[in-house]
Amino acid sequence: MSELRFTVDHEWLRLENDGLVTVGITPFAQEALGDVVFVQLPELGAHSAGAEVAVLESVKAASNIAMPLDGEVVEVNRALEDAPELVNEDALGSGWFFRMRPTDAGQLAELLDQAGYEALIKANG
Repeated sequence: MSELRFTVDHEWLRLENDGLVTVGITPFAQEALGDVVFVQLPELGAHSAGAEVAVLESVKAASNIAMPLDGEVVEVNRALEDAPELVNEDALGSGWFFRMRPTDAGQLAELLDQAGYEALIKANG
């Protein structure tokens, strides 16, 4: 398992051995949202970075999930449709949202590493 990368929107990305990138929201984000009650998963296919691809609803608020990189969504976590609480229970594991094939895997290097993400949280904390 590769190291995680992070967006300023509190999404995590992990480059898998098969070249796909798994995407979810960070524990910080899920704690801020509270109990997740609904997840609208993205459509399979190509999306541009920044495009809103999924919706997350919690007892506190609704939040959009943006495509973190240019690429193609190739798989979604159907388990979230029946059990959205997986996001709260295991944000970095079984609570993932989708897997994508990036157009340019080099874009991953432009995202925050663990230390950069922790500094972002502290600065906004």
